[in-house]
Amino acid sequence: MEDKALIARQNEEEATQGRARLLSMQYLDSRDIVSSAPLLKEILELDDMYSLKAVPMKRENGALQFAITIRTPQTALRQLKNKFPDYNVSFVMISNSSFKEFMLRYDPPREVRYDDISIKNAGENVNIAQISQTLETVKADDILDYLITQAYKLNVSDIHLECERTYVRMRFRIDGTLHAIARLSHEKYRQLQSAIAIKANISTDAHDAQTGHMSHQLAIEGKSPFFLNMRLETTPTIFGQDAVVRLLNFEKSLLQLENLGIAPEDKEKIDAIIKRPHGMVLVVGPTGSGKTTTLYSVINELNDPQRKIITLEDPVEYAFEGVSQIQVQSRAGDSFAHKLKAVLRQDPDVIMLGEIRDVDTAVTSLQAALTGHLVLSTFHADGAIAALTRMMGMIGPNPMFLSAMRLIIAQRLVRRLDDETKIEYTPDEQLKKELHGIISSFPEGVDRPDIDQIKLYKPGTSEASPFGYKGRIMIMEQLVVTEQLRQAIMLNGVGANIVEEVANKQGMITILQDGIIRALQGYTSIEEVYRVI
Repeated sequence: MEDKALIARQNEEEATQGRARLLSMQYLDSRDIVSSAPLLKEILELDDMYSLKAVPMKRENGALQFAITIRTPQTALRQLKNKFPDYNVSFVMISNSSFKEFMLRYDPPREVRYDDISIKNAGENVNIAQISQTLETVKADDILDYLITQAYKLNVSDIHLECERTYVRMRFRIDGTLHAIARLSHEKYRQLQSAIAIKANISTDAHDAQTGHMSHQLAIEGKSPFFLNMRLETTPTIFGQDAVVRLLNFEKSLLQLENLGIAPEDKEKIDAIIKRPHGMVLVVGPTGSGKTTTLYSVINELNDPQRKIITLEDPVEYAFEGVSQIQVQSRAGDSFAHKLKAVLRQDPDVIMLGEIRDVDTAVTSLQAALTGHLVLSTFHADGAIAALTRMMGMIGPNPMFLSAMRLIIAQRLVRRLDDETKIEYTPDEQLKKELHGIISSFPEGVDRPDIDQIKLYKPGTSEASPFGYKGRIMIMEQLVVTEQLRQAIMLNGVGANIVEEVANKQGMITILQDGIIRALQGYTSIEEVYRVI
């Protein structure tokens, strides 16, 4: 990179020299003197130097010399001669880069002190005004670098930029909760938009939603410089273009099922299914529930030289060595079904589909699961039972397709209590009554605690943990599609009541039940479970 920069600068100097020759003007290569030349600050105001594209170089014996560039207008030369009638005014030509270097000496950028963002109270940031004031005075590139660096340090999943009538609100999503960070004027936000648009290759004036990707190099103390990948989603609103920047902060070492906060017994069920050579595994849940992370963790576990793994994603969020990953441009008319049919000719062992969105994709993926492929995908549904009934509703209760289904995981992410600050308490009678109704519905074989002896936990606070939560854990329900369940559906139809009855007999724990169990174990609070579900 350094050699290319030197070559580009040399080319610029030669082009400037050629331009000076055409204009019969003296050329000056100032690369060796720009850092040591005396500054004649009393000759011109900074505004004049910027507008005229001229720098005073020498003043001696009644002579005054200015350095100009190829962008200096001819009127500026006359203006300077008229401004200093008592001097013999002359000009030399320098490159644009040399002019910028001189101006950095005449007008050095002021040192800006960036305060670390500190979240103290839910939904409130005590230094919003201070940070907002700082961001209004710096360049757009510096704002972007600051926001991304702070987001990484705070383990932020998304940066939200939201246009209001008189300002633009900036918020960070931390452990699933949004926190206000700063406010920008619309004028400064337009500059930030341009900086983001250049990096993500999108338009700042689009009338439709856009998706873009960008990477940004970070230099965090104690770490070697590295690139952080991000996905950008924009949408036009009545006050401007809103944007959400998702930090794709995946680290391969963390993409392990045991690192996702999954209960050991849940992991055992997943392991038993994904070790089979064919069948379909669906992961369902709302946006932000960790579906992609779960699928990536499964891919990471299956990734070995004996398997051919192909993924179809929109977009590709993490690059796996040894895995063939294909981008599906759905907004450009691409479809998962079309790409999947082509992929099947590549004879993969494992296929990951970003999402099943239509009947064609559902049928093609189930056919693949029937013919010797392990197919992993996501699907939109509230829960595992709803996902099965909706899938069968799309394609009909076909016994062949039903036999391809192996496992449906419905999941949510809840904030994990900080073990250092959590506070134990005894629930009141009303809450005990609510919990008793849920605990009594636990399937057979699951421990049912004595409702009069249970203890719950709530978040405490500390300087290091102002909310009392640290990280998130997964709660889930897993519907294993057994032969017993298939027979019940074929005999009685694919009604939710039929599926729920068989699933309960098979010992399926629902998301709500799993959340209650995790709250009783002290991993999270009952309020957090209720908030998420």
